[in-house]
Amino acid sequence: MSTDRPGYIVVEGPIGVGKTSLARRLAESFESDLLLEGADENPFIERFYADPRAGALPTQLFFLFQRARQMAAMRQADMFQPVRVSDFLMEKDRLFAELTLDPDELKLYEQVYAHVTVDAPVPDLVIYLQAPVDILMKRIARRGIHYERRIDADYLQRLSEAYARMFLYYQASPLLIVNAAHINLVDSDADYNALLEQIHMTRKGVQYFNPMSEAI
Repeated sequence: MSTDRPGYIVVEGPIGVGKTSLARRLAESFESDLLLEGADENPFIERFYADPRAGALPTQLFFLFQRARQMAAMRQADMFQPVRVSDFLMEKDRLFAELTLDPDELKLYEQVYAHVTVDAPVPDLVIYLQAPVDILMKRIARRGIHYERRIDADYLQRLSEAYARMFLYYQASPLLIVNAAHINLVDSDADYNALLEQIHMTRKGVQYFNPMSEAI
């Protein structure tokens, strides 16, 4: 990792926590390539939120193939780019599979996964955003994506717990855990610049950023 900035930054966290917005701003600050999860490109996503049992498997398989293609494209591109920023970690694919699929579907997913070539580069830094479920619900409602209106607090709670378990054992990269409940990393320059300082200082292990600002 550079003394000034990581070379490949991944922003992760549950739905509504603000990972894509932060990834966009970081890419702008670093004048870097931006790799975004294409949820809007998934033709099964609305079916999943309307009927999770019927829509989970095709939704998950589409995301698996999409992410594998994105990782392959990143590998083939110019890896000497100074900085790259992404709003997803490849490991999240299995996280969602285990959360949404029934045992038989998960077995099929694992068989498909074993035959998909996923050569994901290891991030130089992972930023894991956390926030309580009630705040996630408010942010989801505020952004007004129509198919997300069906997301309920129980699903978000299970998703948040799954992320917490995943990052409890995550050791592949330096990890910056951010309490994003009371900060505005998009509209507040003060909050964003404080996070940037922490990013520059996070070079190994697990670090925590727990600022207190106006609740949003």
